[in-house]
Amino acid sequence: MNFRSDNEAPVNPIIMQAIIDANQGYDESYGYDKYSEALTEEFKQLFGCWCEVIPLTTGTAANSLAIALAAPPYGSAFCFHRSHLNADECGAPEFFSDGVKLIGIDGENGKIDLDKLENTLANSGVHGEHECLPSVISITQSTEAGTIYSSEEMDRLLEIKNKYGLYLHIDGARIANAVAALNQPIAEMTWKKGVDLLSFGATKNGAMMAEALVIFNPKIIGDIKRRRKRAGHLISKMRYVSAQLLAYLKDHLWLKLANHANSQAQYFYESLKNSHKFVYPVQANEAFLQLPISVISELRVKGFEFHIWPGSNDIIRLVFSHSTKKDDVTNLIETIVNLCK
Repeated sequence: MNFRSDNEAPVNPIIMQAIIDANQGYDESYGYDKYSEALTEEFKQLFGCWCEVIPLTTGTAANSLAIALAAPPYGSAFCFHRSHLNADECGAPEFFSDGVKLIGIDGENGKIDLDKLENTLANSGVHGEHECLPSVISITQSTEAGTIYSSEEMDRLLEIKNKYGLYLHIDGARIANAVAALNQPIAEMTWKKGVDLLSFGATKNGAMMAEALVIFNPKIIGDIKRRRKRAGHLISKMRYVSAQLLAYLKDHLWLKLANHANSQAQYFYESLKNSHKFVYPVQANEAFLQLPISVISELRVKGFEFHIWPGSNDIIRLVFSHSTKKDDVTNLIETIVNLCK
């Protein structure tokens, strides 16, 4: 029973069928196929605004290209110190951007402490050209801790970015889970809150390998298509990526899948919250639970798969996906309760 990662979940059957359907006959290459041509219009309708859409196959590429657009090589990007951008992308943002400096800001529950962010920005520039130029803020929504930036926090971020003349990027590998949890239109959480760039994830939520860099601010498009090519991410048979994203958006499939994942996480949390310690609020599709080491070992013996969170030996991360079965969650709950008696 796999609770290790939503990356390990199978492809949703509707999306798999879309790939098969796209495989009939010939179509143009490098993004000039009918699926890719239709994709930008679908995203414009989703967000209710102008946007440029760049289909990609990895979140790392989306994030790294976003940073490269938003900051010059001598610029700096501010992010949570343990964010995927800063801790799990092997220097790709710096590489794609020819040297942008990532500055980690700590905080609670996987989110940037916005007071610390503003204090850092307020004290930047003292050394003039000896410092990197503050250029962009990057947040993760939902975060690596399974938490969500609230509407009020997004308002504060908008205030900060405007005050200091920065761009705002969202790593949205799990943006669907955040949208489903907040029950708000995605526009209300993105461009209407001043977001300039969004890494729109689909792979973790039912796609095979499909992400998109969505650019809301025409001032920073730059030569994104050549940047993508130079980075090795201009896919010749792009129709297979775009077809996934079209199927993902159609009939709100993306939200249906995310709602299922979130509901399983909430079911797990509600069943154990009065008897066990959750390290972070359970707001999306992840739960971080503290358990005795002996119980963790026994869970693995019984066939439950999960990660022990780095830096601890008694905190497990459980990820609930679009394909998680409620019976498996019930089994996990009952097993934990019995082992902890």
